[in-house]
Amino acid sequence: MKMTKKAITLSLGLVVMGSASFAQSLDDAKKAIDAEQYQKATTMLKSLVQSQSKKGDNYYYLGEVYLKRDYIDSARAAFNQGITADTKYALNYVGLGHADLMDNNAASAKTNFTKALEMASRKDHTPNLYVGKAYLAIDKPDFESALPNLQKADEIDAQDKDAETFLALGDYYALQRKNSEALSAYMRALSINAGLHRATVQIGKMYKESRAFPDSETELKAVVTADPNYGPAYRELAELYRQWADFEPANAAAKNAEAITNYKKYLDLTDKSYESRLRYAQILFYAKDYKTLEEETSAIATMNPNDPKNLIVLRLRGYSAYENGNYPQSLQFMNDFFAKVKDTARVIPEDYLYLGQAQLKNQQDSLGIINVTKALQKDSSKAVVLADLAKSYYDAKNYEKAVSTYEIANRFNPNGKGSLYNLFYQGVASYIYYAKGYAAKTNPSKEVLKKGDAALANLLKTSPSTVDALMYRARINDYLDNEKEPTGLKLPFYQQYLDTVETKTDQSAVMKRNMVEAYNQIAGFAAYKEDKAKAKLFWDKTLALEPANAIALEGIKSLTAPAPKAQPKKK
Repeated sequence: MKMTKKAITLSLGLVVMGSASFAQSLDDAKKAIDAEQYQKATTMLKSLVQSQSKKGDNYYYLGEVYLKRDYIDSARAAFNQGITADTKYALNYVGLGHADLMDNNAASAKTNFTKALEMASRKDHTPNLYVGKAYLAIDKPDFESALPNLQKADEIDAQDKDAETFLALGDYYALQRKNSEALSAYMRALSINAGLHRATVQIGKMYKESRAFPDSETELKAVVTADPNYGPAYRELAELYRQWADFEPANAAAKNAEAITNYKKYLDLTDKSYESRLRYAQILFYAKDYKTLEEETSAIATMNPNDPKNLIVLRLRGYSAYENGNYPQSLQFMNDFFAKVKDTARVIPEDYLYLGQAQLKNQQDSLGIINVTKALQKDSSKAVVLADLAKSYYDAKNYEKAVSTYEIANRFNPNGKGSLYNLFYQGVASYIYYAKGYAAKTNPSKEVLKKGDAALANLLKTSPSTVDALMYRARINDYLDNEKEPTGLKLPFYQQYLDTVETKTDQSAVMKRNMVEAYNQIAGFAAYKEDKAKAKLFWDKTLALEPANAIALEGIKSLTAPAPKAQPKKK
């Protein structure tokens, strides 16, 4: 988690909150910290420093809570007051060093850590332990500096009385994905303190990351059974179900519902911090609970308006508004997102996708296609969006836009989900667009036909049984042929269609109409080439299916009468 500097008013000597509401022992405060109940722990520790003002450990743990809540300046104040209150208590110097690390001041951190270690008794392992933990707790853990301190803590605690040492060693290995070593350390921690829930949660987390989902569930459920109020276990259960959903699509809806339920429990048991609510919003997005997501992100946006992570909130507001049909609002959010994002490396394919979709819904078609295409350049699986758009153009009889949109979708998704339909409709839309332009004498380009024919050819390579593609290849090639001296480019495709369907016993009405078209086209071209026998053969086949077919009747009649040579009519 990236830390940001914050400051809150700190008056340790004057502020006492809830002293009657919470137990006043340091152990209770430490349990609250471990359960990630930081506001509760803060209140307890403020009460403790008021009632036990000479005890340096109260100040130290108060400072640590402030660091966990990103209040670095307040933490420093607590540590410094702890040093004043108890000059012999070493951990407040560790706390100052930890704050230095969060401020990226490694030199000052080392100075404070050295001071702490020099003050410590030779039999006290805790300064080394907490120095090691500090090096692990920062954004980019310093493993090289952490390990010697953790090993020294283990050496000093020769009787293995403190489970926290092995918990920290487990974290050291787990953060480096050294799961075998981490598991061994966590198990040693549990052998010392079987009720150390943090260790069991970490074991469950490791199982999740290894995709051993049932084992992870067993470990985490054991914690909530032992302590139904231990929030971190619910958070990890939520993360488990969220990841599990991706690996079991058939059960994804149920797993995502479990993720939401468990994360809500986590929030209810902890402080509902900005960070935790932001993660909840992300889980809502993956679970497709867009209504709740829109409500949640609207609330989060007011919590920390200057936090850099508010870009993520803005992104999710754009996504959820779009999914809920609030297209103008979605476009506003996505435009704001792109205006504020400074590092283009932070832009993901979904950002371009939702911006493009919002633009399309707001009649900004050209911009929309540009941005959806940018999404496809980063992730071709998003092609389904353009395919849906192309089909909407096709259904609206806007064949020009359908052709151009299908062309982009097929370029990025030639073999993926829905690609066969996309290739087919590109071919059909190309034929209709050209035929209409030809009839209207608008001189359409034959390049559209060539691309449409290529799309159908690709379709037939994968699915040769798609006989309707053969019909459209025949029709397209009729237009592609030389108009003055046709060579019969259409004939092979009409014949392939007939070869496929003539033997079928369950010919549909559409098949029979197509067969009539094919017979007439083959017969017409044969007559053009003065092959009267072949022409009569195929016109007779037409009449066998459709006795009153005017084209066939007129064609057979023409075979016995002299007539000027004429090219076949285009269908």
